[in-house]
Amino acid sequence: MVGMTRHTSVCALAVAALWVTAGPAAAQSRREMQMMADIRMLQEQTQQLQQQLAAALAQIGETLKQLSARTDDQNAATRKGFADQKLTVDQVGSDLRVVKERVDETNVRITSLSQEIEALRLAIPSYPPPTPTIDPNAPAAEPGAAVAGGVPPATGTAPAPAPGEPGGTAPPPVAPVAPGISPQRLYDTAWTDYTAGQWTLCIEGFGTYLRSFPRSEAADDAQFYIGECNFADGKYANAMDAYNRVIASYPKGDKVPDAYYKRGMTFERLGQLDQARESWETLLKTFPDAEVARLAKQNIDRLARAKPD
Repeated sequence: MVGMTRHTSVCALAVAALWVTAGPAAAQSRREMQMMADIRMLQEQTQQLQQQLAAALAQIGETLKQLSARTDDQNAATRKGFADQKLTVDQVGSDLRVVKERVDETNVRITSLSQEIEALRLAIPSYPPPTPTIDPNAPAAEPGAAVAGGVPPATGTAPAPAPGEPGGTAPPPVAPVAPGISPQRLYDTAWTDYTAGQWTLCIEGFGTYLRSFPRSEAADDAQFYIGECNFADGKYANAMDAYNRVIASYPKGDKVPDAYYKRGMTFERLGQLDQARESWETLLKTFPDAEVARLAKQNIDRLARAKPD
């Protein structure tokens, strides 16, 4: 009896120990199951986020492609616009150059025609006005009265002789220009004489050109080449006068620097070295960029080296 009671107690203790042991294990299992459930939920959420992120990245990529395509289209349109504008500007510039060339050509033609007209005007001889005739049988007019045509009545004084008649005034001299000769032809003729070394004919030709067309564009050139002909002919005083006329009469002409230089050369030929140096120094000071300025500087240095100590 006592043994059975002891066995029963042992069984009870075993059951109690098992219950005590099984309780924490069941609780731990529930916690593990809950953690596993949470992990699976987090994994599902992560997958969803990854899918959403991939979709967003794909959408952003597509948007970037569209923006890039639009940017390329805009850049291409901008480049095309710039190219069209440049082409238009170049075309306008070309048209302006053509217009300017035509305007210059028209101005040259107008100048040539003006010179032709001036040549024709100078070639037309001028005649004195006709002398009124008085009828000796006409009745005498009262003092102060006028006859028909506004001619005053005769007063017993013989009319003044007409120009060209004996006792009359000689008509003004006219430049010896052939009727209808153009200024360019007259200039070219004188230039041909200059290149051929016909100094007298050259001086006469350019002198006629100056008397006939004193306001032409080539007047300063004609005056300068008169000096050149005289210089080449050894007539230095006449050459000096011609060069001085270029400087004084045509201060804005393109032959003024050459006139200063050749005036210095003329002074040197005449032995007036100080005046020659002064003329060249004036050239260097007034026209430092002229082609003859370098020659003038060389001549000044040459005079300085040749001057005795």
